[in-house]
Amino acid sequence: MKLFLILAVINGFLSVALGAFGAHGLEGKVSEKGLDQWGKAVDYQMFHTMALFVTALLMSKIQTGVMTGAGWFFLIGILLFSGSLYIYATSGIKVFAMITPLGGLSFLIGWILLGYAVIKYI
Repeated sequence: MKLFLILAVINGFLSVALGAFGAHGLEGKVSEKGLDQWGKAVDYQMFHTMALFVTALLMSKIQTGVMTGAGWFFLIGILLFSGSLYIYATSGIKVFAMITPLGGLSFLIGWILLGYAVIKYI
């Protein structure tokens, strides 16, 4: 539980910092499409940071490996989805855009595991 809370705090900080960097540091340096991709990466990082935070809090009530799995899948999703979009937005290297769906799949698995745990144990 504590690990996921710490990871959520770190990701929350990074979401705000990267959002500010995108708004102020990338303007005029990357294309409009790149800025849109950067913004989507920030949005999904923050949304799933909150999912990670909720998962960590629920772990005190639901103590099962399913919750741990949900937390890891949310973190992996942040790294793959948002991370690949950050790199693609600034580099334009298409191979990174091909990684993004794996992050989306990780998010989906995290939500399925979280939903399963809530339905089964609450």
